[in-house]
Amino acid sequence: MRPVRVTAPAKLNLTLHVVGRRPDGYHLLDSLVAFADIADVVEARPAERLSLEVTGPFAEAIEGENLVLSAARLLGGGRGAAIRLEKNLPVASGIGGGSSDAAAALLALSQLWGIAIPPDLPARLGADVPVCLVRRPMWLAGIGEKLEPAPALPECGVVLANPLVPLATPSVFKARRGPFSTPERFSEPPADAAALAALIRSRRNDLTEAAIALVPAIAEILAALEGALVARMSGSGATCFGLYADAEFARRAAAAIARPGWWVAAGRLVTPPPAAVAA
Repeated sequence: MRPVRVTAPAKLNLTLHVVGRRPDGYHLLDSLVAFADIADVVEARPAERLSLEVTGPFAEAIEGENLVLSAARLLGGGRGAAIRLEKNLPVASGIGGGSSDAAAALLALSQLWGIAIPPDLPARLGADVPVCLVRRPMWLAGIGEKLEPAPALPECGVVLANPLVPLATPSVFKARRGPFSTPERFSEPPADAAALAALIRSRRNDLTEAAIALVPAIAEILAALEGALVARMSGSGATCFGLYADAEFARRAAAAIARPGWWVAAGRLVTPPPAAVAA
């Protein structure tokens, strides 16, 4: 059988409202999630035993056991495959890299092995894995386990920028101060990139202030993205995004804001999920 390749797109929290806290300490969220075509890549080949090779600019950040191997073991039940992860996205960066990699591994291996993904398996791997498996714009609630379809989003250019400082999600939530927010969803599909940006500008990422207190360079990146239609931090940081009218505007903006020591990438928001393809 030919190898199967699946992209693992960057997950963006276009909005992120912290709306409460459970008795066990986990925070409750309401977030609009979308995906960019800036991505890692997972490739799975037939093999007798399970193995993982990691390549790409951030390969050295992946050590030992990780979500890709965990996904393969949970799905495969002893089946073998040679998996290669091309790690293009920075780790611990607020764009769901590990979760998206795990979801891509599930998609690739389910096709390679000819088996279905059990409905409860993605959530066992992590709160973000279910939405990364869906790979469409979604409203995310609870601690990430409650998903509802969001309105269709227009295609638009996007720039991602990160100061290459890992930022642990628990640390950001611990540093957060202030009252809880309320959900602020919308139901009508925005007509274009400018309309989407206006909706995002009227909403928030409630973790931004806490993340900047831990990594001040986030404020520098947001300032560098001021020429975008809207600029926000994604998730718990440290990656920030800027939305642009189209991919060409995004490409030019990425070139203009590049700084030594920053990771900057340009692409576009995507609505349809990329399919698994034979390599």
